[in-house]
Amino acid sequence: MLSRASLHAQLAPDARPGGLSPLNAAIVVLIAASVVVAILETEPALHVGREAAFRAVEMGFAAVFALEYLARLWAAGEDPRYRGLRGRVAYALTPTALIDLLALASLAAPLADGNGALLRLLRLARILRLAKLGRFSRAFRALSEAVRLRGHELVASLVIAGLLLLASSSLLYVVEGGAQPEAFGSIPRAMWWSVATLTTVGYGDVFPVTPLGKLLAGATAIAGIGLIALPTGILAAAFSDALQRAREAKEPAGDA
Repeated sequence: MLSRASLHAQLAPDARPGGLSPLNAAIVVLIAASVVVAILETEPALHVGREAAFRAVEMGFAAVFALEYLARLWAAGEDPRYRGLRGRVAYALTPTALIDLLALASLAAPLADGNGALLRLLRLARILRLAKLGRFSRAFRALSEAVRLRGHELVASLVIAGLLLLASSSLLYVVEGGAQPEAFGSIPRAMWWSVATLTTVGYGDVFPVTPLGKLLAGATAIAGIGLIALPTGILAAAFSDALQRAREAKEPAGDA
């Protein structure tokens, strides 16, 4: 019988310096396969008439991932932080364990019949299993660390974005509201145009027609370029730093 220490070595992504264990590699393949099945199930030409087969496959995935969750919960006791009942509860409340639990909850979708919007959303939630891949990827972990370390800068950029959104939509409401009440007759209506412009999407479904409105629109569009670049630059620098630290941590110490 596999001991808890052996199971922990197989399930903990950082326990093997040589990369993923065979068990974790198999879990990654199963996650990818389960997501493919969830995607194919949304196509009526494939799903209609094969409901029982899809349900059986989904329940098979549910059983495997439930066993994986329980095995991780048991094996977590090898980590000094998660020993005992209190430690297991602490492990269950970690972000990765909560993602596993949400992915498991979404597996109940095949038990429900119907095509309502709520049921469709529940079935779509099975794609949450992709988030389980984060624990197996050094790049995902580096990205999480980058977001955590640069949280203040990212929050500041979001505040700037909100202020710019409010300012541009308010100005366009004042300038264009009389000429285009359907599109700019209120600040909330004008916000749709501001969001599309600031994000550089530019749907073109609404646009200013007055000279002053066009001038403000140009300034908003230019500001949107910087708005997108600000958090992108913050994340890119933090991501690069996190990967560099991870690379240095794995390299053997040089001679003194």
